[in-house]
Amino acid sequence: MKVLQWIAAVAFVVAGIALLCAPAHGQGPTAAASPVAFAPTRFTVTEAGTVGKPDVVLIPGMGSSRAVWDVEAKLLTPNYRLHMLQVSGFAGSPAGANAADGQMLAGIVEELHQYIVTAQMKPVVVGHSLGGLLALMLAEKYPGDARKLVIVDTLPYYAVLFNPAATVETMKPQAETLKEQVIATPADQFLLMQQTVVPALVLNKDAQTQIEAADMAGDRTVFAEAMYEDLLTDLRGDVAGIKTPMLLLYPYDATSQGADPAKVDALYQGAYRTVPNVTMVRIDGSRHFIMYDQPAKMDAAVQGFLK
Repeated sequence: MKVLQWIAAVAFVVAGIALLCAPAHGQGPTAAASPVAFAPTRFTVTEAGTVGKPDVVLIPGMGSSRAVWDVEAKLLTPNYRLHMLQVSGFAGSPAGANAADGQMLAGIVEELHQYIVTAQMKPVVVGHSLGGLLALMLAEKYPGDARKLVIVDTLPYYAVLFNPAATVETMKPQAETLKEQVIATPADQFLLMQQTVVPALVLNKDAQTQIEAADMAGDRTVFAEAMYEDLLTDLRGDVAGIKTPMLLLYPYDATSQGADPAKVDALYQGAYRTVPNVTMVRIDGSRHFIMYDQPAKMDAAVQGFLK
């Protein structure tokens, strides 16, 4: 790869390599089972933080467990009530309703909306990668649900990372082929692909080990379906209608081959240029998992925006 090598790795390599982004298992700091009456089937929720404080929903990315937010959650707990999601089938959790093909992402959005309504809250919704896409989908369909959005390294359409002219129609055959390949890949080869790709996603060595180890526990069919639907979800025409105040955090790593900060800025700023209430912050010294590579910088940006 040349320019934006590490960003492109965040999405998917259409030649048959799936990107694997699953942090270590865990329930987060002071987590406890959610008391909300609504019982989702596509994700589970644990709560942490301070009861009575403003609500924050945290959604992990492709293949990830809620533990990806552990460090940030510890910093938020004194002033916020946290709702930490775990997508069913990711990182060793039971697949639940996500085991069935079709409409997985839309189903998660519907259940998240119902969870928010049932809890009678208007939270800040924070999403990383695929979680950021889900947050955008929620804000577009249910504009009254979220008070603010924090989007961590998500584009409205990931397929443009390896084909700027990509459309849902042109990507569908490739997405179908890739989905089949991911499901059929033997476990040893799947692990080898992780060991090749994960360093392009995170600089933190401990996090690399956690990501590689934890993702093997995930449901491969659920992972492949989520990847397939992500490739075929294009929000470029919808983000202009999202009026919810939004913070976009995106990474830049000067050590990556071919990295050019001007091109990185142009990629993200171009993707969100039509969003009316967006604040964009580049986090230097980081790859895709900003929360692992630059936790202090990320927290400063998030806390400042939330206040």
